[in-house]
Amino acid sequence: MNKDQIEVKNSSMNTMTCGSPLKIILTFAFPMLIGNIFQQLYNMVDSIVVGNYVGKLALAAVGTGFPIIFMMAAMFIGLGLGATILISQYVGAGDMDNVQRTAQTIYTAMILGSIPISIIGIFLSEPILVLINTPIDALPMAKTYMMIIFSGMIGGFGFNVNAGILQGFGDSKSSLLFLSIATVMNIILDLILVIVFGMGVAGVAVATITAQMASWIFGIIYMKRKYAVLDFPVFKFKFDKAIFGKIVKLGLPAGIQQTLFSIGIMSLQSLVNGYGSDFIAGFNAANKIDTFAFMPIQSFSNAVTTFTGQNIGAGRMDRVHKGTVTAVGLSVMVCLACLVIIPLGPSLLGMFNSDPAVIESGMIYLKNVMPAISLLAIVFTINAVIRGAGESIVPMMGAIISLWLGRIPAAYYIADNYGKEYMFLSYAVGWAFWLLISGPYYLSGKWKTKSEELLGKQNYSS
Repeated sequence: MNKDQIEVKNSSMNTMTCGSPLKIILTFAFPMLIGNIFQQLYNMVDSIVVGNYVGKLALAAVGTGFPIIFMMAAMFIGLGLGATILISQYVGAGDMDNVQRTAQTIYTAMILGSIPISIIGIFLSEPILVLINTPIDALPMAKTYMMIIFSGMIGGFGFNVNAGILQGFGDSKSSLLFLSIATVMNIILDLILVIVFGMGVAGVAVATITAQMASWIFGIIYMKRKYAVLDFPVFKFKFDKAIFGKIVKLGLPAGIQQTLFSIGIMSLQSLVNGYGSDFIAGFNAANKIDTFAFMPIQSFSNAVTTFTGQNIGAGRMDRVHKGTVTAVGLSVMVCLACLVIIPLGPSLLGMFNSDPAVIESGMIYLKNVMPAISLLAIVFTINAVIRGAGESIVPMMGAIISLWLGRIPAAYYIADNYGKEYMFLSYAVGWAFWLLISGPYYLSGKWKTKSEELLGKQNYSS
């Protein structure tokens, strides 16, 4: 690739290595936030439709299946994050050849890896549901939902790979377009398949995988036209072992973290399941609502990951600290504003199911979790910076310890000694553990030199 080609291709990219960090992070995060809102509407419509037109058992079934699906996909999600970080650093360094090699490699790994994940997920759906104490009345619907979702996993993987590659370029607007298409399709199909054809949870699952597949295919076509460096045959597999080794080094810790985290969530789900379908349905609905507070945290942290990667790639370490402070401040302010969810909780929960027992169960979660969510905002941003610099081990260990030594033991202890009404205070315990691990490491500055190993040169400044 010659110099002129690189200049032409770079003209369509969004550099984060100059200009106001506040403006850059807001500009990058806003489309992602809107996209996350679409994503949440996407998930909420599934729950609202089944909760109101099928029943609270269906709402419980969909909620119970989610952590299992996430567990099966967790390792690949981690590798996708590794590719995003690597692309952002190559973009910052102006190395377009390796940008293309990274994109081709992660696509090859995604397509080939989705097949065994789908097969294993289909066969293990029922045994895992039984293992996590799924109520017998919700088990058949949960199994149906999971098996259909697993059969179409490649669409969800492909959609997320597209978004990750674009994030590495500093492009968050294009992903919003893909997500908008998926959301509109999913809502329309939900209403048709569930209400008109009476397919129940099967209709919700079919709508989900169809919408994700269509969005993934559209994304491939769009990306090829917008970015010349991404104009390669997706199904003509090319695999760079050296590049994949770097992706694994960056992404494997995150994948292990996501896997162990999802197993931990399943353990917590087993505790929730023990209180019956009403409590499960309330927990599921409340999770959908509190995600509106988490979405800005996720958007700002994704922005600061790419911001960190590009600026370290360009040798602008001075800008990384400014970006970190900016993202933390933005996230905490939004979390404080989101406390309004608590007084609005009963009305919001009523959208999913009007049963008083379901609403009461959902409020237990919201009252316990929402007041402490600013802790999550701080720790999430710090870990996003550390990952963007190329250090994945510390965030992984922090997340694992916070879950397995913090949240889960606290949840079981509180539930046994004080009752289910206080069990979700365990979330704050876990987040505090995480901050005590990641905070001191961030302040030590040891993460600042990690990109040398990835880019093979001295590319940072103190």
